[in-house]
Amino acid sequence: MQTIAERLNSALKGIDQAATSAHRPPNSVKLLAVSKTKPVSDIMEAYEAGQRMFGENYVQEGVEKVQELSHLDDLEWHMIGPIQSNKTKIVAEHFDWVQSVDREKIARRLNEQRPDSLPPLNVCIQVNIDDEESKSGISPGELPSLIEFIESQERLTLRGLMAIPKANPSAEQQHKSLAKLKDLFDHYHTSLSNFDTLSVGMSSDMAEAIQHGSTMVRVGTAIFGKRN
Repeated sequence: MQTIAERLNSALKGIDQAATSAHRPPNSVKLLAVSKTKPVSDIMEAYEAGQRMFGENYVQEGVEKVQELSHLDDLEWHMIGPIQSNKTKIVAEHFDWVQSVDREKIARRLNEQRPDSLPPLNVCIQVNIDDEESKSGISPGELPSLIEFIESQERLTLRGLMAIPKANPSAEQQHKSLAKLKDLFDHYHTSLSNFDTLSVGMSSDMAEAIQHGSTMVRVGTAIFGKRN
């Protein structure tokens, strides 16, 4: 059985190969290791192999890991799951990024509750690119007003867009969704100074996402194995 370090290395090689195929430099795509449901010992194994960016889906579980590993000051923690309004305070206090902002209320609370002792919280807006009822995220048509609001918040820095495209689509549907997302990203990337992140692509669709401009892929299973 492969170790976490070996699987991490394979994921990084896969990113490099996909970027090269897309005529992009390998360093244009970052790897976010999704560590939800995995023990701190797994995160430490990935850390010792060089990984620094970790993504968590569940607030309480994520905060506990952040606290347990607070002695490692070079870790970067991303909240990538949905956030209830009663959980914004501990997210604002413990995470470096929130990729799942999808409404003004959550953005306002994160801004108000971000401690002054910490740098502004990096946020991405989650877009429901395929208009799936079962998924969080806003429609593309709602983007302009939420972008304007987040840009007005002093304790938030708008970094880009995040999406979870439809699972197991046809090749045509996959291309259509990813191309639509890239068009949205490119539109705002040219006009907003810190808007540099398109977070899309997971273990199963990483190469296709990179082909369509992803700057950050979120990989869990291919690094840590199946969820506990």
